[in-house]
Amino acid sequence: MIAGALPRLIRRTAADRSRRRPCDLCGTPLAEDHRHLLDVRDRRPLCACYACSVLFQREEAGEGHYRLVPDRRVPVSGLPPACLGVPVGLAFFVRHADGQVVAHYPSPAGATRWTIEPRAWESAVRLCPALADLRTEVEALLVNTARGRSEAWLVPIEDCYRVIAVVRRHWTGMFGGDRVWPEIERFFDDLRRCHGTDTNG
Repeated sequence: MIAGALPRLIRRTAADRSRRRPCDLCGTPLAEDHRHLLDVRDRRPLCACYACSVLFQREEAGEGHYRLVPDRRVPVSGLPPACLGVPVGLAFFVRHADGQVVAHYPSPAGATRWTIEPRAWESAVRLCPALADLRTEVEALLVNTARGRSEAWLVPIEDCYRVIAVVRRHWTGMFGGDRVWPEIERFFDDLRRCHGTDTNG
């Protein structure tokens, strides 16, 4: 019985490996916990195996086309959301290579964009020096003032794509309905859990 079970286990393991998503650059099967690159030209995230992610830790390796998405998720303090002119409860800010900072508001139709005034961003950096280290294109300032919250995080850009997906999937009616806000709160709960903190604002 054991002799028959072992080959079945080997075959099942091989089959599971073959179904794993391949690296978008080299085709190697990916580990479940893998890194991502951003195709800067197409604004498209790519899955990367360990070897490729190590290669792109040097920014010059991407030749301005690919950038490794960082994996840090840290809360930032001392930043009143009003100083950036956030008109909504949920927004994220991305600094681009040309120096512009673009704000994105997740909505049922995707993400609405607007450009932040340079003076407003400079003021925000003075209030919160951690923003000076925001990595262009691949990292974002994520602000949550929905339902009484007041918190801000530096997160990988992929997290912002997840927030957009949550809003698009669960939003109903004019104000979001009953499903979207618990899902957004769950997303931020996961951030706090990963960081080992609770930012109740």
